Amino acid sequence: MSGIDNSRAFIPVGIAVLTVSDTRSLSDDKSGSTLAGRIEAAGHRLVDREIVRDEVKAIQAHVNKWINDEKIDVIITTGGTGFTGRDVTPDAIEPLFDKHMDGWGEVFHRISYDKIGTSTIQSRTTAGLAGTTFIFCLPGSPGACKDAWDGILANQLDYRHMPCNFVEIMPRLDEHLKRSK
Repeated sequence: MSGIDNSRAFIPVGIAVLTVSDTRSLSDDKSGSTLAGRIEAAGHRLVDREIVRDEVKAIQAHVNKWINDEKIDVIITTGGTGFTGRDVTPDAIEPLFDKHMDGWGEVFHRISYDKIGTSTIQSRTTAGLAGTTFIFCLPGSPGACKDAWDGILANQLDYRHMPCNFVEIMPRLDEHLKRSK
């Protein structure tokens, strides 16, 4: 049975939030603000937060900078996961993955289906591991960000969550990199 083991100490992780949008600024970025608020309320460190245009090279440049920042354990993007011509976040991020997290989309879509029905299929949400950094690409709506954080990330980024969580495996994330050398 899953739940919080209060005998374990909470371990904060460093998280960066990237909003992908041609039209948003920090002052009107509701999705980025939703994530930032939840990250800080949970006790994690919001290491950086930026907005970048819907352009593959710009997205990759920001994300690569953060992958190489030792203070950042997790990157969460919001926006650009749909099907329009400007929706390029998965196309930009997936080539950076060393490992894909196939179950992410399945669980996200199950949670989302309960809220918005079949409209959930209009998101190409994705997640994976780049080096030792977890990356989660969320849709650009505040509701989708709430669903992803509340339904998945809040538990998986909490060391106390049982039976398992991402934080407890973080010290071993580079094993696949060492093995390939």
